[in-house]
Amino acid sequence: MNLLKPHNVPRHVAIIMDGNGRWAQRQGEARVFGHHSGATRVREVVETAGNMGVDFLTLYAFSEENWRRPDDEVNALFSLLISYLKDEVERLHENGVRLKSIGNIDRLPPDCQEWLRLVEQRTGNNQGLTLVLALSYGARSDMVRACQSIAADVQRGFIQANEIDESLIQSRLSTSIMPEPDLLIRTSGEQRLSNFLLWEMAYTEFYFTPIHWPDFSKEDFATAISVYSDRERRFGGLISP
Repeated sequence: MNLLKPHNVPRHVAIIMDGNGRWAQRQGEARVFGHHSGATRVREVVETAGNMGVDFLTLYAFSEENWRRPDDEVNALFSLLISYLKDEVERLHENGVRLKSIGNIDRLPPDCQEWLRLVEQRTGNNQGLTLVLALSYGARSDMVRACQSIAADVQRGFIQANEIDESLIQSRLSTSIMPEPDLLIRTSGEQRLSNFLLWEMAYTEFYFTPIHWPDFSKEDFATAISVYSDRERRFGGLISP
């Protein structure tokens, strides 16, 4: 497939990388095998997004709800994250990719936190694609923390209640570092948000595919971008004449 840029490339793409465990189980393998296979797709999609002109790519790597999974699977996911960061740091830097993270990062294992800091520092001055990893992330919790922060400032007298508006709330979210997503891609056939970027996706275009994440190729990513580019975004208004 020719991966030429479509006429309307989204500035920010968010992805729910779903289906690793089911993909592995259908092949008679442990769920962890699917996560390892899915890591290869991360590299492909990051490179393809950058080449196509996407500015921000946010990957839902580990949700708050994922802490409920068996300990061996959770530990394997964090080991895989550390391996990815170690293996990819120089590749990301050479390609001009800047790494950022959102979520309750303090809850992650200390070695994960350290590697995230190292890679964020190494790539911090890069001017290409910004890769955002959502880790121990939940949109509702993020909104609660934003509200608590604003309430504390109201109590201190720093702001008045009538000064609270959408822009203030947005500034207190962990996602204030990036624009709202233009396109959400979810793999594996599921069609729900799963507590991901709920505030930010008010006018996001959705693209659902039955392909499980370990089978989601750069060509599939380009197809999603192409479908998005053909849509008319109205943001609640009328189609332009």
